[in-house]
Amino acid sequence: MSASVELAPGLHRWSARHPEWHPADAFGAEVASFAAVAGDDLLLVDPLIPDEDDGDDEGERAGVLALLDDLAGRATTTHVLVTIGYHARSSAALAARFGARIWGPPTVARRLEDRRPFTELAPGAAGPAGVTAHAIGRPRRSERPLHLASHRAIAFGDALVTTPLGELRMWCQDPVDERAATFYRDRFAPTLAPLRALGVQRILPTHGEPILDEGAAALADALDAPPWYHRG
Repeated sequence: MSASVELAPGLHRWSARHPEWHPADAFGAEVASFAAVAGDDLLLVDPLIPDEDDGDDEGERAGVLALLDDLAGRATTTHVLVTIGYHARSSAALAARFGARIWGPPTVARRLEDRRPFTELAPGAAGPAGVTAHAIGRPRRSERPLHLASHRAIAFGDALVTTPLGELRMWCQDPVDERAATFYRDRFAPTLAPLRALGVQRILPTHGEPILDEGAAALADALDAPPWYHRG
C-alpha cells in the first residue's frame, strides 16, 4: 500500500489493500483510488479507505482521511464516483462523512445498505463537475469508465489496467485463446473506440500505475493490442 501522492495539481492518488484479494502480493491486491479537485467540487473516484483493523495500515488510513478531510473542507460539494458495482467499497462511509452523493451504474446501488445517497450516472448524461460515464462492451458491461474533463483523464474500473511491465492493456481474466482474442478485437475494443476521440492526457486505472502523459496514445495502443491475461 502507498501513501497519497499528488499526480497533478488537484489530482491525488492513493492505494489500499483489497480486503478480499489473495495472495496479498498478487497483481490486483493493491487497488488505487483518486481524489480530483474540479473547481468548487471534490470528486472521489472508486474510493477505498485502508482497513482500520489492520495495525500496519493505521498511519496510512489516518493520512488518507486527513487529506480527504482537507480537500472536502475546501470544496463546496463532494461527490463519490464509482465505475463498477464491485468498487462501491468505502463509498457509503465517505458519503456519510462528507454529505456526498454517490454516482455510478445501478450495480452500485445493490451494494449499498442505504440507497438514498445514490444517483445513477447514465452514459452520456451530465454528471457532477462535467464528468461523463461511458457505456462499454457488447454485450453491455456494468462498468462505466468515467471521463474527468477537468483533468483530461479517464478512470477505468476493471476494463483496462496497467500491467506490471507498465503497459496499458484490456484485462482478460481467462486465458487468451484465438476465440478470446477475436472477441476483444472485434466486439469489445470497438465499444471503447469513442474514448479515443476525447484526447485525454491521463489514464487512471484502479489496477496498476496511472498514465500521466500521452494518455490518448496509450489508450489507442491498448485497444489495438490483444488483451492481457491475468486471473484476478
